[in-house]
Amino acid sequence: MNVIKDDVAVLDAADIYYREFNEQIRELIRQGVTRFQLDNVNGHRYIATGLEGEFHFVINGLPGQDLAAFTRGSVIRVNGNVQDGVGNTMDDGKIVVDGMGGDVVGYAMRGGKIYIRTDVGYRVGIHMKSYLDRRPVIVVGGKAGDFLGEYMAGGIILLLGMFSDKPDAPITGRGLGTGMHGGVIFVRGTVPEHQLGPGLRAQPVNAEDLETIRELVRDYATELDLDPEAILDESFTKIRPFSHRPYGNMYVPT
Repeated sequence: MNVIKDDVAVLDAADIYYREFNEQIRELIRQGVTRFQLDNVNGHRYIATGLEGEFHFVINGLPGQDLAAFTRGSVIRVNGNVQDGVGNTMDDGKIVVDGMGGDVVGYAMRGGKIYIRTDVGYRVGIHMKSYLDRRPVIVVGGKAGDFLGEYMAGGIILLLGMFSDKPDAPITGRGLGTGMHGGVIFVRGTVPEHQLGPGLRAQPVNAEDLETIRELVRDYATELDLDPEAILDESFTKIRPFSHRPYGNMYVPT
């Protein structure tokens, strides 16, 4: 049953196909509704995709692929895990996931923030880039799969490695930052050299970096009801590329 309560549209996703469910949301938006609570979500794709403006969503359940793709300004909280492609090419807004993330979180994102409480899959932050005055951010509380930050061109990824159900796994998989030519990856603790992609260097953070990390951690901890001081009670490593054209020597000049 769908109801409007205290200016919040409460929609039940049970037993409804994702296309019809998304049309219900868009029809309410056309009527002026900006706040939503979505219950019993189970694999429904493309929720909040393409929305422009400050819309607020609380999602209870497991949203499907491409949650908030191309969004510009939506604020979304997921009480549960998410599937692949969260924040695909998003321009602005905030997505908070109180659970796990799938593969390609933040693909080509150009602005906004994505916070994941626990682990994420493969190729998170691939093709992430800064755009005009926007600096996208992904914070992962757990561990990441292979190719984190692949082909990254801008923005910040902060990998904490703390809240994981994989205690014996390394904090990140193979090929960290492969093809990276901009932006920065911060890792809580250290990263073995053999896990870095080619053309990257790992170094201690400086005072400016640490202030950036503190600001992000405080916001992340507030959103997920965590202790920021416990997160900050460890050193951090900064990973950046040597060159903005890591594969430039592979091309024949014309």
